[in-house]
Amino acid sequence: MQVEVYFDVLCPWCYIGKRRLATALKGRNDVNVVWRSFELDPYGSPIPGLTAAQVIATYQNDPARASARVAHIQALGAAEELELNLHQARPVNSFDAHRLIHLAATCGLADAVLEHLLHGYHTMGRNIADPDVLQALGVEAGLDRAQVGELLTGDAFTAEVRADERRATQRGIRGVPALVIDGAPPVSAVQEPAVLTSLLERATRF
Repeated sequence: MQVEVYFDVLCPWCYIGKRRLATALKGRNDVNVVWRSFELDPYGSPIPGLTAAQVIATYQNDPARASARVAHIQALGAAEELELNLHQARPVNSFDAHRLIHLAATCGLADAVLEHLLHGYHTMGRNIADPDVLQALGVEAGLDRAQVGELLTGDAFTAEVRADERRATQRGIRGVPALVIDGAPPVSAVQEPAVLTSLLERATRF
């Protein structure tokens, strides 16, 4: 079975969804997870600006509602043993981070690299548009330093990122995390593990 997950490193829901999917997949060895690129802000700057919490506040007219939204996301993260520091993480351009994960996929390290990127950004507040940060996180996850350096000074895997994004558009995906099981219509990947388990079992039967 192939499970495709459309994601962006910048999205706290994707971090939560990754944890929930891992729970749903426990004990299974018949599932191939493929991480698909989806940029929430393709025109984002590589220079950090507002924090994630401040960005959320710009979409809410009521400061109390914005604060409650941030607290809700953090509480859901905490339930998955994730520390989501929305007052520290600052959204930036995630294109090179997506290219790095495509490189990692060629080495069987996509999940590990994504985990390091998500933790680095959401928990540590690191700038995942900074080549030095990307190289450090990639190497920490097991990638070869020279390979990562070559990637970040060139344009490798640009076509693969764009192909994922075109595929997302064709599938009608407008937000992440989105789950595609064996080519079926996309569903939310941030659902409770029991629901994700049910979706996987249903796909197995058919």
